[in-house]
Amino acid sequence: MSIFKEIPPTAGFPLRWRDLLSIFDTKNHQGSLEQDFRDYLGVPYAKVTYSGTAAFYLILESLKNLSSKKTVVIPAYICPLVPLAIKRAGLKVKVCDISREDFNFDIRRLEDLCLKSDDILAIVAVHLAGIPVDIETIKQIADRRGITVIEDCAQALGAVYKGKKVGTLGDFSFFSLCRGKGLTIYEGGVIAANNKDNSGELDNALRRLVKDDFLSESLKIFELFGYWMFYRPQLFWFASGLPQLFWDLRKDRARAAGDFFTDDFATHKVSKIRKSIGHINFWRLDGEIARQREKAFDYIRGLEGVRGIRLITEPAASEAVYPYLTLLFEDPLKRKKAQRVFTGSGLGVSQIYESAITDYSYLKGIIGDSHCPNARSLAEREITLTTSAFLKKQDLNSVVGMIKNL
Repeated sequence: MSIFKEIPPTAGFPLRWRDLLSIFDTKNHQGSLEQDFRDYLGVPYAKVTYSGTAAFYLILESLKNLSSKKTVVIPAYICPLVPLAIKRAGLKVKVCDISREDFNFDIRRLEDLCLKSDDILAIVAVHLAGIPVDIETIKQIADRRGITVIEDCAQALGAVYKGKKVGTLGDFSFFSLCRGKGLTIYEGGVIAANNKDNSGELDNALRRLVKDDFLSESLKIFELFGYWMFYRPQLFWFASGLPQLFWDLRKDRARAAGDFFTDDFATHKVSKIRKSIGHINFWRLDGEIARQREKAFDYIRGLEGVRGIRLITEPAASEAVYPYLTLLFEDPLKRKKAQRVFTGSGLGVSQIYESAITDYSYLKGIIGDSHCPNARSLAEREITLTTSAFLKKQDLNSVVGMIKNL
């Protein structure tokens, strides 16, 4: 086991010491992270929230005042916090299966769901792994039925779909600024809206549900220092691997994978100090994305022609940001072998989610019974290859060689 070399599995921005020192310089509090997002995306509305989950929840709360519909459609391979936010908003979850070979909806299933129900409030289009999904087709289906499209861009800040940045294509979008997800303030999110007419309801939801919490926010500032310290290969195992080992020993796979959550997530205000960290690091975004893409393409070239695997890559006319690269084995048994080979290697090979959203036992009361064989198959066959800033060329070559040897 490589305790003192554990490359993070995703490409979060490493914080620098001068970034933390800057929080004591009031000049760095000038300028706005929210304005950064408005300018970068070209949208009229963007607000920083406590988390990406809180951003999604606040969007749902605002939609409730615009429509009497109650059902939100989500893909079957998604973060468990998404259905939990829908539940907390008092709405109903409807799961739609995905493609067997990528993260797009099974379009026929999605069309069928929308045709059979007059109660669908919104469809959540998830740009998972930083790869734009076919938002154009989703919008066409939604527009025919008067359904709102919400883009989940938690892993996709900076990705481009047919010349437009993701988060600007649906009616609403949300982003994550959580640790390990590119630009970070340790825990944070952003709401974006493409129609200024929707800003009033969003602001009402923010005023009603987002309050000050001095103690919690102070803890988050302290945790930023912890992120600076532990988000590096020499110490990352103690922050991530050790808790995973604990839950593995207790046979709790959802917690070991970091996939166990509740609907009691925080929504309080983010301090100017943490916003300033995001603001002073925003300029790094495009450069970091370029480096992530370069590493993803190094993997792609290195694994070209290897039998029994395929990589989920960007579609034509799109640009993914690749916080990690997803690899699918044709044979689930080979995936299990790969997990054994890479366990303890410290090379940043991981999984996205432990299972399809329908297979988490603690979500059964929210999800209900849905037949989603494609999502289950993908969950059984995928591993992820990190594009972290800490990944060196020799590490990447080692990963490629180990996969070939399988």
